[in-house]
Amino acid sequence: MRFLTVLFFILVLTDGSAQKPKPRARDLGIPFEGNPGTNNAITDVKGVEVGFKTMISGNGKLIVGKGPVRTGVTAVFPKGKGSLDRVFAAWFTLNGNGEMTGTTWVDESGGLGSPIMITNTHSVGIVRDAVIEWYAQRMKPGSYDGDVSLPVVAETWDGFLNDINGFHVKKQDAFDALEAAASGPIKEGNVGGGAGMVCHGFKGGTGTSSRLLEAKDGGYTVGVLVQANYGRRSLLQVAGVPVGKEIADFLPVRGNGEVDQGSIIVVVATDAPLLPHQLERVVKRVALGLGVVGGRGGNSSGDIFIAFSTANPEVSKNEGIAHLDMLPNDLISPIFEATAAATEEAIINAMVAAETMEGINGNKVYAIPHDRLVTALKKYGRMK
Repeated sequence: MRFLTVLFFILVLTDGSAQKPKPRARDLGIPFEGNPGTNNAITDVKGVEVGFKTMISGNGKLIVGKGPVRTGVTAVFPKGKGSLDRVFAAWFTLNGNGEMTGTTWVDESGGLGSPIMITNTHSVGIVRDAVIEWYAQRMKPGSYDGDVSLPVVAETWDGFLNDINGFHVKKQDAFDALEAAASGPIKEGNVGGGAGMVCHGFKGGTGTSSRLLEAKDGGYTVGVLVQANYGRRSLLQVAGVPVGKEIADFLPVRGNGEVDQGSIIVVVATDAPLLPHQLERVVKRVALGLGVVGGRGGNSSGDIFIAFSTANPEVSKNEGIAHLDMLPNDLISPIFEATAAATEEAIINAMVAAETMEGINGNKVYAIPHDRLVTALKKYGRMK
């Protein structure tokens, strides 16, 4: 009995579900516009699944090929990992010092038939190939699918903390992220492709949020997931407060918080029945949410966004006439507002969840101090 008691105690300590969850931006009292969905995550859009493979190992001096390793892979399935259905999609680049594969076919076809993967800059190729192989194992031998063969894989640079030239992400790591995809709550901060990211000179990473539109606006859901790795400290704004100027210390060790080098990848999902040209309008509104936080699309920043709609199941129809629904353009503005608002909150959620990290050669990036953040918002009357 004593052994069983000790074993139970160990299991409770090591089971993530038994640990106290990390606070999110709203838990700190930070005000945002709009009403979030159940999980305040991209997975609030029915069918969307997200998976991660986080790779953190080693400390000290950089030895290329050995580490330290601070990287990973993120997978976003529009309709779950068990589906090969296409969805309407569109993408947009605010500043193009980055990469998102497969977008030529997204432009041409107006659709997306693969998961959206996010990793570090030097692992795009291996992740792209892994997605193709993962699907090839599930398709009939000799079959061809333009969507599967041209997957969407995006990146942001984690070379300040990670042995990026060590090429530590392998095919199996992409497989693991794909297999781990699930609905429900999503981990944030130093997870998946966001493991080694820096945002406005603080530790960045993966963040998510959602908005549930009012019934009069259709009751649709808009969800956003970001991999945030961009921005100057002095430009950081939270709920309209110049937090970057209020917290001017805690700068990266051996880094410079005033160099806007990095990127942000943003994925937008909605169940509103939007056609590709409407999704192109929606995805551009991501830039407005990014701008509210302080993103300016600096010269060396790759700011690339993609949006998709899970409505219209006949997108995948291969014969006959596809019958589609379309939200009238006069009713699309609430979707625009939800996209900008969810993007803003997803970025702040990424920063609030992220933890201080030390990487190669002792390079260190601090998490945004929650107490100082709250004090700054109270100073400007944004919190009581």
